Amino acid sequence: MFEVQDLTGTFSSGDVAVVLALSFILSAFIGWVYRFTHRNVSYSQSYVQTLVILGMLISLIMLVVGSNIARAFALVGALSVIRFRNAIKETRDVGFIFLVMGVGMAAGTRFYTLAVIATVAICLVIVIMQRFNWYHLDVQRQVVKVQVPPEGDYTEGVRDVLVRLTTEFELVSMESIRGGALTELLYTVRLKRGTEPSELITALGERTGGQRVTVLTGYDQTDL
Repeated sequence: MFEVQDLTGTFSSGDVAVVLALSFILSAFIGWVYRFTHRNVSYSQSYVQTLVILGMLISLIMLVVGSNIARAFALVGALSVIRFRNAIKETRDVGFIFLVMGVGMAAGTRFYTLAVIATVAICLVIVIMQRFNWYHLDVQRQVVKVQVPPEGDYTEGVRDVLVRLTTEFELVSMESIRGGALTELLYTVRLKRGTEPSELITALGERTGGQRVTVLTGYDQTDL
């Protein structure tokens, strides 16, 4: 005969309400900070909503686990089967995931003061770094993609243009495309002061036999 044991007495309904409410408020605040400090073009509303859900979920898990080691190992085993297939485009996104997890753990174990102080302090650091643009490297580079016929001295012509219009350039890749009909060259370059990308495109177009030329500007601030 099976016996059902009710473990809800280990925490009160008030504890559940406080933990979930606090984790929601703090996770929502973190989500707002993420939205405020986000710069790149890959902003995802569902990602920010997931941060809020994750913070509440972690607090719930910590409330269930409590100090029971057996339950902790059981939950680790259950969560290990989850696979996330969406790639994280920014490293700072991973930081925000760990932040809401830490806050959820603090709230779930009922370290309420620690959760609040940690959220405010870390978010303040994030805002300050964004506001004063910490660790910014003031180097503007472009990605130049050029398609040329495989025969002839087209590659040397491209190099002559890059020497004339850029302060530095580096060949990143060379690939045969369209069944060998064309060769695609990929460079990272730094334009000379006063040189516009359109000028570089025009000059390269005169050396590529009328093939396609693409210049991507600000690639280190946007997502490709």
